[in-house]
Amino acid sequence: ITMCGRFNVIDNPALRELLEALDIDLRLPTAVNVAPTEPVPLVRQAAGKRPVDAISSEVPRPELVPARWWLTPSWAPRVEQKYAMFNARSETLASSRAFRRPFARQRGVVPMSSFIEWRREGSGKQPWSISAAGGALAVAALWDVWFGEDAEDPLLSCTLVTTAAAPEFQPWHARMPVMLHPDEYPRWLDNGRPIEAGDPLFHSVLKFPLELAPLSTAIGNSRNKSVDLLQPVGQPVVLAG
Repeated sequence: ITMCGRFNVIDNPALRELLEALDIDLRLPTAVNVAPTEPVPLVRQAAGKRPVDAISSEVPRPELVPARWWLTPSWAPRVEQKYAMFNARSETLASSRAFRRPFARQRGVVPMSSFIEWRREGSGKQPWSISAAGGALAVAALWDVWFGEDAEDPLLSCTLVTTAAAPEFQPWHARMPVMLHPDEYPRWLDNGRPIEAGDPLFHSVLKFPLELAPLSTAIGNSRNKSVDLLQPVGQPVVLAG
């Protein structure tokens, strides 16, 4: 089951605070209703760099780069959308041919203000905005670089990691993005330190309260990019772990 197919980036104090916690001294432009295959902000350990020595715990400062949201593995013969590669299931990261190498050495974070999920209500599907109550979200991601024979430039692409939904979130979807707690940022971004597929950071728990708000169905059209789409059309709900 895929999920998390839309998200939003809002340049506000909460997002700036998140970027600061990720050691990124930049501001992101607002982007509403971001959809797969569009460019997204990716925070990663500076490419090609590793800790200075095995004893030091210091790692290179992270960098923020644009990436295409739909992973194209480095070994893929072409760039295509045949398979849904904008999400990666945490349970198969270590075994999947497409994800095991990025999981081992090419982990990153996609900062976002909220993501959108649809759930069936009555005769239709109601879109909901999901955000960290009072903050922004750092979603675990994997990235890869594709060098096509006919490509003018290498393609940097990424995927968002998902896990089974926490019990509180299950009424909205069976899965949820892996939303990292600030304490988990350094370890996830340090590609010099291996992470096991069953690591606690993938557990199906809410690490912080989430605020959910129903939105207009107009957000279902990915061409709609107005910030007005994020105005709630009903009463918000707060989920606390």
